[in-house]
Amino acid sequence: MSGRCELLCAIVLAILLPPLGVCIRHGCCTTEFFICLLLTILGYIPGIIYALYAIIFIDDERFRRDYYELA
Repeated sequence: MSGRCELLCAIVLAILLPPLGVCIRHGCCTTEFFICLLLTILGYIPGIIYALYAIIFIDDERFRRDYYELA
């Protein structure tokens, strides 16, 4: 249940402030965050679209599993 609440909060924040929603979901020093920040600076709507895409479709756990398997 907390996963759904976290996802819902990230989506709401992505609509209000797109980089903040991505930051909560993926972290502040990731490529997803910087792409979203750049798109938001260039235009608010592209920032929202990418933030929703990054939050809903990009699985950050997949990358973390691969990292820990290598370590």
